[in-house]
Amino acid sequence: MRFNLIHPIPAFSDNYIWILTDKDSSLAWVVDPGDANPVLDYLAENQLTLAGILITHHHFDHTAGVKKLKQAFDCHVAGPSHLDKLVDQGLEDGDTISIFNYVFHVIATPGHTLDHLCYFAKNENKSPILFSGDTLFRGGCGRLFEGTAEQMHQSLQKLSDLPEETLVYCTHEYTLANYSFAVSLDKNNQKLQENLQKCQDLRDNNQPTLPTKISIEQEVNPFLRPHIEQISNSAARQLDQEISNSLVGRFAQIRAAKDSF
Repeated sequence: MRFNLIHPIPAFSDNYIWILTDKDSSLAWVVDPGDANPVLDYLAENQLTLAGILITHHHFDHTAGVKKLKQAFDCHVAGPSHLDKLVDQGLEDGDTISIFNYVFHVIATPGHTLDHLCYFAKNENKSPILFSGDTLFRGGCGRLFEGTAEQMHQSLQKLSDLPEETLVYCTHEYTLANYSFAVSLDKNNQKLQENLQKCQDLRDNNQPTLPTKISIEQEVNPFLRPHIEQISNSAARQLDQEISNSLVGRFAQIRAAKDSF
C-alpha cells in the first residue's frame, strides 16, 4: 500500500519546496516553489505529474517558479487572495482547500508579510501537518518585513495552540542558526541542548532538520516563550534595554535581539 509522502526539494541556499504526493496516483502538489527547475527534475525522476501549487506568501523565493510550472503542467494554483494574477484560487483565513485526502484549513498569520497564510490538516490516523512557510521555523520565526510584533506574536500563538503532535513543515533550513540564538537566551534548557545536538548530527549528514513538531517548539523556541523570564531577560540584556512589561513587548525584544545576533 502506498502512503501520501511529503518530501523536501532543496532550492537556492536554504529553501525547501515541499512536495506532497498522492498515495493513490502519480499526482503531486508543491508548496512555495521559488525555483521551478528542481521541481521539474524531481517530477521527472519520480514519474509524477504536478496537479497543484500552494503558496504561503508573495516573496520571490516562494513564488518565482510558479509560472514556469503552470506552463508545464497547467496545474491549479492556490494562495493568498490578493495574488490574483498568480493564483487560480484565492484563499483567506477560515477557508479550506482539499488536496488528495487532506482538507487543509487556512490560517492567516500576518507578521513576516501581511498576506502570509499557513495550512493545517489532520492526517487520517497519523499526526496532523502544518505548512508554516516563513512564520514558524524550527527554533525561530520569520523577520517582520511588513507586519508588527503584535501581529506576529498573535500568529505564532495560533500555531502554538494547534495539537502538540502536529508536524511542522517550514520553508527554510535555518535551524542551527536559530538554535545558536536560542541557546544564548536559554542556555540551561536541556531540551534545547538535546535538539541542537540532534539537528547538528542531521546537518553533518546533509539531512534536513524538518519537520519539527509543535510540542518541540513549545519547549525550545524562544519566540513561543516570551513569558519565560530567563528568555526575555536575556533578550533585553542583549539589547541593553529594560525588560518590557508586556508579552508583545518582550516578543519584540526577542525578535530585535535575533535580528542583530
